[in-house]
Amino acid sequence: MIPEIKTILFATDLSENSFQAFLYAIDMARSHNAKIIMLHAVEPIPKEVRFVGVLQAVEEKSRIELVGQIQESVRGFCKKAEAETGPPCVALVSKILVPRGHAPEEILNAAAEEGCDVIVLGTHGKGFLANTFLGSVSNAVLHRTQKPVFIIPLPSGK
Repeated sequence: MIPEIKTILFATDLSENSFQAFLYAIDMARSHNAKIIMLHAVEPIPKEVRFVGVLQAVEEKSRIELVGQIQESVRGFCKKAEAETGPPCVALVSKILVPRGHAPEEILNAAAEEGCDVIVLGTHGKGFLANTFLGSVSNAVLHRTQKPVFIIPLPSGK
């Protein structure tokens, strides 16, 4: 018997391909009466750059502003998706996470902590782009989780 899908973790880098993957997450959520948790990991500023206390204060203020901007961008994904798939996209999203850290670690941590049943993310994954940011993230997640992972490739012609 296939386990129930009630919570979907959708990881995004806010790219156009991530939007395409989001459409799959929406369809899956509607089909399974599931909720979507959206995640965008913010890479931390290297310690070498944060050597002055003033820079740390600026970094924290910038991080708070960045989190707000990212959450707004993620909500924008929903509005754009509703234009293609119809409402109610916003009702399907139960939480937006913007953790600071290495993307694969944050995806795996969120999937475990939030009790997600599946992970959905996009990848460029073609030719020389196979190891670009999202490609390397999807590869790392795929090989380190016990949860089903849906990796959505960049649509042909894009």
